[in-house]
Amino acid sequence: MTSDRNDETQDAENGILSSTDSAGTTDIGITDGATAQIDIALPVADDDDFDDADVVLDDVAFEDLPELTELTEVVDDDEQLLTSTVATTPAAPASVAPAPAAPAVAPTPDDDAHHERVRPRTSEIALQSRRLGDFEPDRESADLLTADRLLDPAHVVQPEPEGAWRHFVYAISGRRINLGDSKRARARKELDRRIAAPLTGGAKFVPVLSRKGGVGKTTVTTLLGMALADARDDRVIAVDANPDRGTLAERIGRTSGRTVRDLVRTHGEVHGFNDLSQIVARDETRLDVLASDADPHVSEAFSDDDYRHVADLAAHFYSVVLTDTGTGIVHSVMTATLELSDQIVIVAGLSVDEARLASETLTWLETNGHSEKVRQAVVVLNTARPGAPLVRADELESHFRSRVRAVVRVPYDPQIAAGSAITFRDLQPETRAAARELAAVVVEGLRAQAAAA
Repeated sequence: MTSDRNDETQDAENGILSSTDSAGTTDIGITDGATAQIDIALPVADDDDFDDADVVLDDVAFEDLPELTELTEVVDDDEQLLTSTVATTPAAPASVAPAPAAPAVAPTPDDDAHHERVRPRTSEIALQSRRLGDFEPDRESADLLTADRLLDPAHVVQPEPEGAWRHFVYAISGRRINLGDSKRARARKELDRRIAAPLTGGAKFVPVLSRKGGVGKTTVTTLLGMALADARDDRVIAVDANPDRGTLAERIGRTSGRTVRDLVRTHGEVHGFNDLSQIVARDETRLDVLASDADPHVSEAFSDDDYRHVADLAAHFYSVVLTDTGTGIVHSVMTATLELSDQIVIVAGLSVDEARLASETLTWLETNGHSEKVRQAVVVLNTARPGAPLVRADELESHFRSRVRAVVRVPYDPQIAAGSAITFRDLQPETRAAARELAAVVVEGLRAQAAAA
């Protein structure tokens, strides 16, 4: 008899009852001879689904439940296995008879009022992505549907890598191995990002100055405009405000047959960009150029007021307005040019007299009320002649860095030296890189000025 009792106890410890007599089925309304199957299933929930209050399951405090195990019980003669997660107490010694099961007590309405049954709180999970201060429980604003939230990183197709052998590995692996861009490609894309950075606060005016002819002022204006227009999404225009005959339009190889004088004459009839586009010329980088008058006697009539009319129209349709100011800084257009300027670019050649004139230009600007613009200016050291320069470029750069914000060197390029139209993609890589670096430095200066305002 004792042996049977011990066997029954051991079976109970293992989660299998050899007899259902001790289950107390009569206490819960089940008659003898019937088969009872009790399913207890706890929902799977995160830690955030439970608060500090006691959670009660059938009048038993959840925090008092011991370790969870799996109970397998045999149901009827079909020997079906039913696995459910239940709470069990630590096993009693084999010699001690198990205590009789307590009769089940149905929960009262008062219990339901004071205790909360275990269930997943799906509404709280949905609230995790709502903005703070949004107290509507089931609504989200549209700006929360971001790519970071919705797109599965495992399924997002990465762009093809740039670089010869990296692209080769990507191709022969069936597009499964993507090593990313090469160092050079990453540097180029970073430079693109710097140039294309957004500008706020209206159109920005950038005059290009020089007190001496032949140092490459028009060339630098063209390169800067092409680099900006090629990388940016907004519009860029270069205005030839040279009081003598300017050659800015000739550097892009395209002409509309109209000049800045035509725009001054018809500025009251320009009501949209289509009207203005018939006067300007555009190159392959999307740089628009407003040519100067071919007749030097007519161009002398181009005054401060004329420039302000042109600048006012350009500010309505362009984000960046470059101005090729011509030789000298005391002619009739310079006053309005400097007053409207947001960033100044000074061009210096690699010779003693050219460098000295550029430095004197900075001094003239400082003594005429533009000292802050000089500190934020950019000096371009342009190499207009082939071969090694006679001056030490490092010493020249060190001098200008003590006076301005940045110095950029532009190397010699045969296409530029020929004096013909400039095709940006046909320039030497070093020349394009220098032009793009100049564009990035100018944009960073404009953004810093807007942030400080």
